[in-house]
Amino acid sequence: MALTPDDIDRHKRHILLKEIGGPGVQKLRNASVSIIGAGALGGPCALYLAAAGVGQIEIWDDDVVDRSNLQRQIQFADSDIGKPKAELLAQRLVGLNPSVAVSAKTARFDGAAALPGNILIDATDNFETRFELNQLAHRSGRYLVSGAASRWSGQVSVYASGVDRAAPCYRCFVPELPPEAEACDEVGVVGALTGQVGSQMALEAVKLITGAGQALIGRLQIIDGLSGVTRVVKLRPNPDCHVCSD
Repeated sequence: MALTPDDIDRHKRHILLKEIGGPGVQKLRNASVSIIGAGALGGPCALYLAAAGVGQIEIWDDDVVDRSNLQRQIQFADSDIGKPKAELLAQRLVGLNPSVAVSAKTARFDGAAALPGNILIDATDNFETRFELNQLAHRSGRYLVSGAASRWSGQVSVYASGVDRAAPCYRCFVPELPPEAEACDEVGVVGALTGQVGSQMALEAVKLITGAGQALIGRLQIIDGLSGVTRVVKLRPNPDCHVCSD
């Protein structure tokens, strides 16, 4: 389907980029993503993907807005306290770009759920859900864009073992539940850092959809908010990984 005058007006800054252009905008319109988590990472990620014109966005989150969320989850307002995050974020996305089809799941994702997105986005805050998403992405042959933030440190990567047999999966990086894993509500996190991580996750999804640039496949971007230093390290497949190795 050809771009309408409204599409051209809305997305002209993307159309001007040779790496995206009109064909890339059409690819974004035909794409679908499933975002697990509507909080500090999922919020900015979803907003930028809706603004970019991703055609279908599915959001999963079983939580409601708490006052303590507002320091970093800037997609919500004080008047939203006590309301479901997934539904509120879906409303924000439609208000930002009415042409995007958004569905909200006010439930906790589990491995048995069917996710329709061509790309899966892990914006969660616990390892069990990350493991389930990684297994689903590998078995269904889809990309998994994953981000995390704690204290002053953030990280983003794209796990593609289901698409490229030479690429590592998340369990190659984190084979087991860390023995001293800290829950999100037990540690602090600087709010602006979560926005940086969520935006980078959206950027990786846009690159995967349009074919622009080089996605963070087999690479982990580490953000040190205190020093202002960002570095990228290589991730390698684990030949003994029980998810992606034969």
